[in-house]
Amino acid sequence: MGITDKLNQMMSSMQSGAKNASTSAISWILKIITAVFVGLTFAMVGQQLFSYSTLSFVFVLVVVGAVLTKTLSSWSTGAVLIFDLICVLVALLLRMYILIAP
Repeated sequence: MGITDKLNQMMSSMQSGAKNASTSAISWILKIITAVFVGLTFAMVGQQLFSYSTLSFVFVLVVVGAVLTKTLSSWSTGAVLIFDLICVLVALLLRMYILIAP
């Protein structure tokens, strides 16, 4: 085995490691963004219903975001994307209900 073969093997292992790291990072970023948006939604709804302070708003945002991040940590990226799609569809359904309701 020559030096070029070892160099090619090292470069291919570096490429696969970089691919795995970037895929994992993108997956975690997607999960965190999803958790923050759902947490923000629940915090805003709670603030409108119960008119609580900023501290309670941040508390609800952090708690819901942390619980959802913990839940989503075992899910695959495809499952998170399907969850996001379902959340968007529910939001559109609620928007339609609000626009139609007298």
